[in-house]
Amino acid sequence: MNRSSRVHGLDTLRALAIMLVFANHYMSFVSHEATFGWFSEIGWAGVDLFFALSGYLIGNQIFAGLREDGPDGRGFSLWRFYGRRLLRTLPAYYFVLALYVFWPYWAGSLPHAPWWKYLTFTLNFDLKPGTLFSHAWSLCVEEQFYLLLPPIALAIGAIAGARRRLALGLGWAALAAAVAAGMWLRADWWQPSMDMGVRGSQRYYTLIYYSTLARFDELLAGVALAMLRNFHPALWQRLTSHGNAMLAAGAALTALAFWLLLEDHFGWQMAVFGYPLLGIAFAMLLLAALSEGSLLARTRIPGMGAIALWSYSIYLTHKQLCILLAEHFEPDRPASIALMIAASILAGWLLYFAVEAPFMKIRERFIPSNYKRRPHEAPVGSVPAAP
Repeated sequence: MNRSSRVHGLDTLRALAIMLVFANHYMSFVSHEATFGWFSEIGWAGVDLFFALSGYLIGNQIFAGLREDGPDGRGFSLWRFYGRRLLRTLPAYYFVLALYVFWPYWAGSLPHAPWWKYLTFTLNFDLKPGTLFSHAWSLCVEEQFYLLLPPIALAIGAIAGARRRLALGLGWAALAAAVAAGMWLRADWWQPSMDMGVRGSQRYYTLIYYSTLARFDELLAGVALAMLRNFHPALWQRLTSHGNAMLAAGAALTALAFWLLLEDHFGWQMAVFGYPLLGIAFAMLLLAALSEGSLLARTRIPGMGAIALWSYSIYLTHKQLCILLAEHFEPDRPASIALMIAASILAGWLLYFAVEAPFMKIRERFIPSNYKRRPHEAPVGSVPAAP
C-alpha cells in the first residue's frame, strides 16, 4: 500500500498493537520482569487489537466486493481473495519459519511442535506454552479467519438471494451466535485450577487463550464495523460524525477492560466476558480512527506509519531476536533495552523490504483486486499474443 493512501488513525493503532506485544514478550521471555510497567503486563492485548484491525479490514474488503458487485459488473472472486491474502501473509512467515528449521542458532533449545502444524497454520490447536515460535498461534487464528469468513458470507448471500434484509438479518444473527458460542465455550472449559494468579496455568493457555473458537471476539468486532460501513451507511455516518466522542468512550472502555484484566485475567468472569469487552473497546477506537474529524484520525505521529508498515515483520522476528540478544546484553539496562528495540525495528524493516514488499508487488501485478476478470480478459501480467 502506498504510504500516502494509508489511514493515520489505523496506523497509530497498528503501531500501538506491536508496541504492546513487544512489551509483553520482553517481560515474559527476556527480562522476566515488568520492564515497561503495566504496559508490559497488559501487552498481550496487542494481539487482540491486531485481531480487531484484521476483522475490519478483511471484512470491509469482502463486504464491499459483495455489495458493489465489482467494477464493470464483475463479482467478488473467492479464489482471487485467497490468492491476495496468501501472497500477503505467507512469504514472510515461511521465511522466518525456515530460520527456525534450518538455523539451529536462531531456533535455540526450545521444543518444537510437529512442523506440519506450523506449515498448515494449526499450531494453536493443543499448543503448549514454551513451544518454539509459539507466538505464531495468533497468525494461525487469523489465517483460519481468512479461510472461513468469505465462504460464510457468500453462503449467507446465496441463501438469502436478492432479499437483502434477510441476508443482513442472517449475517447479524450469525455474528451474534459466534460471539455467544465463544463465551459459552470459555465458560464451559474454564476450571478453578486454571486461575493461578497473574500467570495463569498452562491448561488455561492451551485450552482457552490459544483457541480459535475462544478468541474470535475481537475479529468479530471488526467484522461488525465492516458490516455497519457497507450495509448501514446512515448509521455509519452518524457514528463517524462523532469521532472524538468515540475516541473518548473507546479510551475509557479500553482503560476499564485493561484494569479488570490486570486484576483478574485468568478468573472465570474475565475469561468469559473479558475478550468481548476488549472487542467492543477496540471497535470504538477503530471507529474513532475512521472518523475524519477525530483527533486520532487527523494526528500523524512521526514514525507510527513506518512501524505500522513493518509491524507484521516485526511481530515475526522480535521475540526470538531479543531472546538471543539477551545472552550478550543485560536486558534490564536502558542501553540494552534501547538496543533491542532498535534491533527489532531493523529486523522488521529488513524482512519487509526483502520479502514482504517484493511479494506485494507480485500480488499487485498478477492479482490486482478481489474481483473476477472480465469475460475474455487475459490474466493480469500475462504476455499478449503476437498479432
